[in-house]
Amino acid sequence: MPIIISRKIQEKLTEKHGVSVREVAQCFDNVFGSFLIDTREVHRSDPPTLWFIAPTNKDRLLKVCFIQKGEDIYIRTAYEPNIDELNIYISKLP
Repeated sequence: MPIIISRKIQEKLTEKHGVSVREVAQCFDNVFGSFLIDTREVHRSDPPTLWFIAPTNKDRLLKVCFIQKGEDIYIRTAYEPNIDELNIYISKLP
C-alpha cells in the first residue's frame, strides 16, 4: 500500500508538527489497533477520513489521519495525539 504525501502536507508535517515522512511510515508498520473513521462534520470526506494512533520506531506516539483510495494511502496529517484522542483510540482497542 503506497503512502502518498503531497508537498503541502509534507511541509505542514515538518514545520507545524515536527513529523517526518519516515515516522508516518513507521506508524503504519507499527499499528496494533484498527483504523477509526473521523465522524466530525468538518472532517467528513468521500472516501472517509480514517485515523489511528501508533508508535514510531523510537516510541513517539503519533495520530495519523489519511484517506484510502484503492491501494493508495493519502496522508492528511500526523501529529502527537492529545489525551482525549488517545483515550478514544484506547477505548476502541480489542
